Amino acid sequence: MTDSTLLRSTLLFGDLDEDSMQEIVAASKERSLRRGDVLFSEHEEPDALYVMISGRVAIANKSIDGRESMVALMEPGDLFGEMGLFDRIGRSAQARALEPSAVIMVPYGPLGEIYGRHPQEMWSVVKLLARRLRSMDQALADSVFLDVTGRTAKRLLELAGDSDEFVLPMTQEELAGMVGASRERVNKAIASFVKLGWMDQSDRRYVITNREQLSIRSR
Repeated sequence: MTDSTLLRSTLLFGDLDEDSMQEIVAASKERSLRRGDVLFSEHEEPDALYVMISGRVAIANKSIDGRESMVALMEPGDLFGEMGLFDRIGRSAQARALEPSAVIMVPYGPLGEIYGRHPQEMWSVVKLLARRLRSMDQALADSVFLDVTGRTAKRLLELAGDSDEFVLPMTQEELAGMVGASRERVNKAIASFVKLGWMDQSDRRYVITNREQLSIRSR
């Protein structure tokens, strides 16, 4: 049975009453993923949402010619895949594990029944969707106001979090998809950060040596 603690930490489930929470817990299952495992594919009929336990999952779209754009990176505590609960339209993107990961799978059925009985619980959905819209607004602003170098700096800082040393949890091609540029242009941006003394790089290991300058470049 799934532990409710992680579910309680999400915006969607945080305000559920205890009886409703136990319904969700009883219906949920944990699933382990290897690197490269596809949790769901674009246009696939949806039937569940997911909460990250560990690892990282990329949410990505592919163009007709096979190019990939990573629209979001899911990390522990993140919730995704909820839109299909409300519109029953095929998945808008693919979800693929970037490293060994674990998720909680929450089927739509019990959650839909809870919202039917307690429509006031839908306020948590409104809050979640508002947060999604804010994130989309920020991503759009980044694409308009930041060049490739600025977007690369911002993504690297996001991946580093509070640590100055981190291992890139994806390939260079996947990072380029996340930035929204070619791999060559992203690599050129990273090389410029190294040359300027803002960071060191060895294969997939990065060390930020001047966070202030990297942060300025990301704005």
